[in-house]
Amino acid sequence: MENSLLIRKGAIRFLIIFIVSMGIIWLFSEGTHLILREDYDRPAHIVELVVPLGAAERVAAGEPVPSIPDEMIFVVGDTLLVKNEDVVDHELGPLWVPAGSSASLVLEQPRKFMYACSFQNTNYLGIEVRKATTWTTRITALAVASPATAIFIFVYSILVWPLQAHRKLDPNTADMANSHEQPRT
Repeated sequence: MENSLLIRKGAIRFLIIFIVSMGIIWLFSEGTHLILREDYDRPAHIVELVVPLGAAERVAAGEPVPSIPDEMIFVVGDTLLVKNEDVVDHELGPLWVPAGSSASLVLEQPRKFMYACSFQNTNYLGIEVRKATTWTTRITALAVASPATAIFIFVYSILVWPLQAHRKLDPNTADMANSHEQPRT
């Protein structure tokens, strides 16, 4: 009887600690996600890269094209759309972009690429494709962190506040335990 009462008390304590742990982990996780969120923590979309008029002349002179970065970060599923506004045909990795036209590349796997690029003075463009942080990623983090945290806090709580069964006191023995008199026979 006493053991089942202790087990029930322990289970209730663990359930309460587990729920509180989930709340704390969720607040901490979402707070840090909002603070540390990167540009690639977003749904996939079309990213447009415009090769401006005169890009070939700048590259031939060894000068960088100011509107084109050396590296770009994408999310899995993004489409890179290269619009060539120059009078010269350009190349970016597998894309051949004739003057005045555009070409696109769907980025389907997380990887780092170093593509040959005719509109960069270095002749290369770095492309990194990352997985986006989605709500399922964040829920998974909550599901992984909450049980371990709850178990840790539960064990600590037992060390600090041990579980004790409430004993029903016999009215005759309770009075004698509190008094300094000898029992009458």
